[in-house]
Amino acid sequence: MKVSDLAEKLNLECLYRGNQDREVTGCYAGDLLSRVMSRAGAGHAWVTIMSNVNVAAVASLTDAACVILTEGVRPDKQLEDKLGELDASVFTTPLSTYEVAWRIHEAIGA
Repeated sequence: MKVSDLAEKLNLECLYRGNQDREVTGCYAGDLLSRVMSRAGAGHAWVTIMSNVNVAAVASLTDAACVILTEGVRPDKQLEDKLGELDASVFTTPLSTYEVAWRIHEAIGA
């Protein structure tokens, strides 16, 4: 499923429009950045409450298809300034991390 299709299906608010034609190949939910770097796969949707500038670095290192900020979290100023350097789209939603991960699982079967 493409990032754009996933965003529509989950009714996500787009904060940064990266490559929305990328295929979402899985999902990784986590907030401990070192763990995300070692476990998230290329093409995964990364689901997190982290909103600082390190999100941009980790999304790039893991080659995330998109980043979904949950619980209504919005990026801080430093992250906003870095978004333009990302290939990954960044979204927000009022849903919990669990709810988003479950919906991604249902949508893509991963």
